[in-house]
Amino acid sequence: MTTGAKILVIDDERPVCISCKRILEEEGHKVDYQMSGQEGVKAAVAGDYEIVLLDLRMPDMGGLDVLEVLRRERPDLTVVIITGYATIQTSIEAIKKGAFDYVPKPFTPEELALAVSKALEDRRLRAENEYLRRQLSEMRQGARIIGRSKAIEDVERQILKIAPTDFTVMVYGESGTGKELVAQAIHENSARRERPFVAVDLSALTPTLIESELFGHAKGAFTGATASKPGYFSLAHGGTLFLDEVSNISYELQGKLLRVLESRSVQPVGGQTAREVDVRVVAATNKALDAMVEGGTFREDLYYRLNVIPLTLPPLRERTDDIPMLAMHFLAKAAEEAHKATRGFTTEAMAKLVSYGWPGNVRQLKNVCERLVATAEAELVGVEQLPAEISGGTISVDLGSDAVPQTADELKEVKRKLKDMVYAQVEKDFLIDALNRTGWNVTKAAELVGMLRPNFHALMRKYGVKTREEG
Repeated sequence: MTTGAKILVIDDERPVCISCKRILEEEGHKVDYQMSGQEGVKAAVAGDYEIVLLDLRMPDMGGLDVLEVLRRERPDLTVVIITGYATIQTSIEAIKKGAFDYVPKPFTPEELALAVSKALEDRRLRAENEYLRRQLSEMRQGARIIGRSKAIEDVERQILKIAPTDFTVMVYGESGTGKELVAQAIHENSARRERPFVAVDLSALTPTLIESELFGHAKGAFTGATASKPGYFSLAHGGTLFLDEVSNISYELQGKLLRVLESRSVQPVGGQTAREVDVRVVAATNKALDAMVEGGTFREDLYYRLNVIPLTLPPLRERTDDIPMLAMHFLAKAAEEAHKATRGFTTEAMAKLVSYGWPGNVRQLKNVCERLVATAEAELVGVEQLPAEISGGTISVDLGSDAVPQTADELKEVKRKLKDMVYAQVEKDFLIDALNRTGWNVTKAAELVGMLRPNFHALMRKYGVKTREEG
């Protein structure tokens, strides 16, 4: 339980005030009380309280009136209603006016302590989510790259250094790491920012179409070419052309691309004359081009022409510090588009996101957040809403077509991840089995399996396993 909060009780019944003070101070909180609505408002506005426990029925100033003033003067306060006149209507009205929750009189010490604990957890989550939102708003708008990890800051520094130049850039990174965002950031921080940024995914084009799409074609150049059409190089004239998955083009077309880069001119398919183009090229791939050169599937001269400035984008598993910020960004964006009130994650859900391996990288995280918003029924996303492979409900590994190991070292890494995932599931099952066999008594469970209680409890926290009293 979170302790150490400063709490104000506003109630005209002295026994209630004294009872609240005694119960909550035993929980480690600091508690003051006022026995009138007007004095309570003064104390709440002037003090540094986190939570106000507010009675609805008081002779001098009603609880709803007090609540209205506090919402206006101290919107940061969390108000919990305590009343012996709790009805559905008054409770709904109080919550509509901004109260967090209510506790009907008479209440037990456990009920009061639980209500305060929930209120403090909500405050902590709101503060955490607000912090992440502030961080997002402070990010450079031009870069569009979200993150504060050292790995991403290194990438941003490189972008700011190379963007003002006109050199060709080669971006390396696994599928889904955000290579197009890097290309956009280079463009937007360059002198070409007012000119077009054109992106083409070469893996999405058939080999027979790539040439005409890149360089354009003349009318009648082939069956179906009923009119002349400019290619991506011409469309990007004066700006930046992003060639994604450049490793996918044929060896023959690699030669034609090299000629365009060296001559700075394109000749449309079926055309008779070449046209000058002023284009800065940023290329990207999820493969090792140097290995392809050695294997004879990628031209060495084109490799050196593209690899003038190499830039490597780290996978999400190597920048886990950025996951909370990215997740909040994607969740907020999806919630806005879907007109839903989803605003954040519980602590346990965020911990699961951070600890997951994300084989599909940032793209996978974005897709997961969009799916969570689509199915969300509450403001905070909990562990139970996460996909099973992330929450730990089942052992599942989706490598995706672009994440199939390409080398022996990559295969070893996949094996290591699989072992870790399997062990994590076994370890969690081990905990739950021990707790089930001892009626969820942590002390007895630890003794049963031969562990010290603090170590057993630490393992429970690691996997978000709580006793029934805790959650």
